Amino acid sequence: MELRSVEELMDLLYACRGTWGAPGHARPSGDLHDHALRTAALLRRGRPADKELQVAGLVQPLGGLLWPGDPAGRADHTADAVRALLGERVARLVRHRPRRDLPADDDLLALRQASEEGRSAGFDAGVLEDWRTVVELLAARKSRLEAVD
Repeated sequence: MELRSVEELMDLLYACRGTWGAPGHARPSGDLHDHALRTAALLRRGRPADKELQVAGLVQPLGGLLWPGDPAGRADHTADAVRALLGERVARLVRHRPRRDLPADDDLLALRQASEEGRSAGFDAGVLEDWRTVVELLAARKSRLEAVD
């Protein structure tokens, strides 16, 4: 699966409402939609200029919705799905999702920390529409870079 438009991505993110992680795995304190919003909001607070990192936090829960029966392959599938729309860096961050058993650079550590804190944080992270413009900007930038190549 490859996402081709911001609208497709936003529809999938909305579809995460009411969807929980796979049984037997660490679950966010809320559905995937809420966890995605909290993770992205925490990254926005910590790294306000790094839109790609923020959006990686927003989209990483898509794997739980799209591939619920494949926990081991979710990150790879999600990265493949968003690469064409959001770029290689977002895909890399999603693919090398925050895991304690893998070495991590500063970006992955920030993503891991925000994801973990997003599971327990009890704050209003806003609404998904707040992220539409950021996602559109990343998609447009990716498109412009491909046109230059």
